[in-house]
Amino acid sequence: MAALNNTYDTTLLRQETAVGAVAQILLLTLLGTALGLGPVGWLTGLAFAFATWAVLTRAVCRSWLRSFGAANRVTLARATLVGGVTALVADSFQSPPRVPALVALTTVALILDAVDGKVARRTGTASPLGARFDMEVDAFLILVLSVYVATSLGPWVLTIGAMRYAFVAAARALPWLNEPLPVNTARKAVAALQGIALLVAASGLLPHLVSLAVVLVALTLLIWSFARDIRWLWQTRTRQAATGRPATVVPRMTHADA
Repeated sequence: MAALNNTYDTTLLRQETAVGAVAQILLLTLLGTALGLGPVGWLTGLAFAFATWAVLTRAVCRSWLRSFGAANRVTLARATLVGGVTALVADSFQSPPRVPALVALTTVALILDAVDGKVARRTGTASPLGARFDMEVDAFLILVLSVYVATSLGPWVLTIGAMRYAFVAAARALPWLNEPLPVNTARKAVAALQGIALLVAASGLLPHLVSLAVVLVALTLLIWSFARDIRWLWQTRTRQAATGRPATVVPRMTHADA
């Protein structure tokens, strides 16, 4: 009976992720019908939908979650919007950019970023999977926006989108970078600022020099935030080596903190 229940729960989780993939395809269809999304946008959007479905399905089936949860559903909705933004950015390299649609999708995605954490807290459904899912969606949105903004402000903007992925790559060679960090309000504020700054620049509402300054300030703060965390991790590693005792900190990420 336990095996049957586990199979049933896994089936429900798979259905949740499948719904997300269907929603992504429906959004692409809407964008294609309303805006004439080109083949590059379509292919990029479909690739995003398939990759999200495959990775998320594998993750939830290995997470032992009883249910997908309301907070993860909000994050999945954000992932769908990010897929739409990704398709629009890819399409902009062959067709005139659909700025109003891109701004609208990005704005809703950024707003929902503050919702899933609140839902997780109120429902008591915070989980490592939820935290990781939320973080990956955020990181990919920032990467895609940085690609778009780089076309007008310069390749240096890509540093914003690449920063987190470079940190992850470095952590593979330097395991001490994987140690948990204490929850910090400044880190959250700086992370949120990246999306807002890139959105403002992408909208084209501000003069070029003002957009340049806004994004440059955001990048400066991001470098400061990463440098501070790396310094803290290094100092903690040094103390651990000296005392032989692990540091006690609040976990770096939980869904409720997002």
